[in-house]
Amino acid sequence: MALTRVSPALFQVSNNITSVTVGGSANTISLTFDSNGVITGASNNALSVANTLITGNIVSSQIAPNQTLNGNLTISSTGFIASASGTTAQRPTANIAGYRRFNTSSNSEEVYVGSGIWANTASLNYIVDYMVIAGAGGGGNSNGGGGGAGGLLMGQTQLSSGTGYPITVGGGGTGTPAPSAAAGGSGTNSTFNSLTAVGGGGGGSGLGPGPQNAATSGGSGGGGGTNPNTVGVRGLGTDGQGTPGGGGGASSNWWGGGGGGYGSSGANGVGTPSGTFGGNGGAGLFSDITGTNLGYAGGGGGGTAAQKGYASHRAGDGGMSADGSSGSVNSGSGGGGGGYNAAPTVPYSGGNGGSGIVVIAYPGAQRGSGGNTVTTANGKSIHVFTSPGTYTA
Repeated sequence: MALTRVSPALFQVSNNITSVTVGGSANTISLTFDSNGVITGASNNALSVANTLITGNIVSSQIAPNQTLNGNLTISSTGFIASASGTTAQRPTANIAGYRRFNTSSNSEEVYVGSGIWANTASLNYIVDYMVIAGAGGGGNSNGGGGGAGGLLMGQTQLSSGTGYPITVGGGGTGTPAPSAAAGGSGTNSTFNSLTAVGGGGGGSGLGPGPQNAATSGGSGGGGGTNPNTVGVRGLGTDGQGTPGGGGGASSNWWGGGGGGYGSSGANGVGTPSGTFGGNGGAGLFSDITGTNLGYAGGGGGGTAAQKGYASHRAGDGGMSADGSSGSVNSGSGGGGGGYNAAPTVPYSGGNGGSGIVVIAYPGAQRGSGGNTVTTANGKSIHVFTSPGTYTA
């Protein structure tokens, strides 16, 4: 009958002992040692040994495989512990969080943290998912262009435990109030761990000819405004973060272009014999990184007197003889361009751009601190920043 447990007394093996037998005649385990204290043989396998202190050397080839230790193991030595090792291609396929090994491909120790991720243990690093979105641009007024979405960055990065990472959450740009002759305000940047998402560009306005008819560039560009004398030039987007806005009309074609979104450019307005149509805002992105599937970084719709431009992903529609709608808070989605009435003459304001957001998520129990909210969903801990702060890993 095999010995299944030695507990709770301390079991100590020291040098200069050639053999040790534990248990009675019907329930024993025997270990033999050479002159250096190395285990050279075992007559049985202990399935569970609690609170075991070992001084000396143990050679794994002398111990039956796949043994489980329940309790505490203290190794008193000035030598070493040789870890399991192999190449990246030789990683185990059936993994449990906490498995450790030495990766000979990267020449570093790594630990399995779940979700298929092996993390480098140097400086107690671990991998996080992130989404960083800047504030979006505001819409222009009076046949104004829609605001461009805030720049969006998503991916994974490695953080060092105990290190603080400052976070900035960008604000949305202000829509142009009627009857001001100015383009919509640009959103401001969001930052995290050397990443910078660029604020969205403001939509151009249509109240009189001039530079205010041109949209501004940003994470995504604003849509161009319009008036009888000047074509509203669209704003450009930032590579990898967003897209350009749509162009505004001129002459009898009074319409605002749609703001650019993360997923697609804003549309140009369209003039037909039956009327004018504001450009639709560019598409954004749906993500459930917070645990809830929501739209982010859509472009605002263009404004007009006839048919407004529409928006998606929580961006604001353009105004149709009305003010443009605002982008949702913490969506990074653009504000809609304001509409216009020709008779009687009534200019309308652009909508405000939605503020930005920073989200950090990682598998398992909470490891870091910081964020306006900390929740769990889909097996991950989720830190959501809707205002500036610091994430401490």
